Amino acid sequence: MARETKTIAIAGAGSIGCYVGGCLALAGRKVVFLGRGRVVAAMRESGLRVSDLDGRERRIEAQAISASDDPAAALPNADVILVTVKSGATGEMAGLVAAHGRPDAVVVSLQNGVDNTDRLRAALPGQRVLTGMVMFNVVLSPDGEAPLRAHRASQGEVMIDDGVDGLVDLLDVDGLAVEARADMKAVQWSKLLMNLNNALVALSDLPLAKQLADRSWRVILAGQIDEALAAMRAAGIAPARITGLPPSLLPKVLRLPDWLFGLLARRMLAIDPQARSSMWDDLKHGRPTEIDELQGAIIRLARQTGIPTPINERISALVRQAEAEKRGPPGLGAEAVGGGRRSA
Repeated sequence: MARETKTIAIAGAGSIGCYVGGCLALAGRKVVFLGRGRVVAAMRESGLRVSDLDGRERRIEAQAISASDDPAAALPNADVILVTVKSGATGEMAGLVAAHGRPDAVVVSLQNGVDNTDRLRAALPGQRVLTGMVMFNVVLSPDGEAPLRAHRASQGEVMIDDGVDGLVDLLDVDGLAVEARADMKAVQWSKLLMNLNNALVALSDLPLAKQLADRSWRVILAGQIDEALAAMRAAGIAPARITGLPPSLLPKVLRLPDWLFGLLARRMLAIDPQARSSMWDDLKHGRPTEIDELQGAIIRLARQTGIPTPINERISALVRQAEAEKRGPPGLGAEAVGGGRRSA
């Protein structure tokens, strides 16, 4: 895949899409952003800033950015289409790709959850559709801040399916480390374990670093992961090792005292102090969350295998209640979210 001649479409110019596309554009790749509303308007007007946890900030001027809200303009010339929309918009984006994209374009899902690649493949028969996973957190600047900024707020890389020659070379650029793997389904299930914390950040209204540093919240996350691992074992699913720890040890480490957790989980706590989760952002702006693709995926798997999931079910219900109330993140305490549970 010749890097100089390939066009990459970012199908969903949100936080992840802006950061990934920004890094690619800064590296000289031909990038077109497909998005809506304020993000596309902001990039057209004042460009895009890309920053990271190390304090580095880079800028792309508005005249150097190709951004559109029209799929008929953004998709037809793309050799690679990176799908970065939320899970609820996967079906809609698949339809746009089918209508406007080239049949030989490589489509890569860079989305949370375990089902989005399957949804894209079902809607795009004959198309080469790959699974990808973004292992870091990105925060988009608030309304009115100019230029728009996509800030990588934690460490991590992007993992994608192996098998397309030159794709890693095309996507692996400064600020965006990309690794090809042959076990992406297992990677998805492992990332899902950590994404179970998104709901806790949303319900607590706490920054991610502060929430993870508090054992009372980590115990709830550990309980969710215990349930998820039990369901996965019953279904014959072995989540991949994507951090320094085997997934089976995550609940034990999360339950450690704060001081010991801080020593052993430095990478997990290497997070921008203001970073929160995408689910927190969805509640704040009154949007539907991805709770059905995260906790919901665990609950569905557990029901198929007869495994109880009371903690995941309770947290899912609390998020749905917050969605319905449309008052933003409710700012609940750990005891209220955990239902008064105590875990050793």
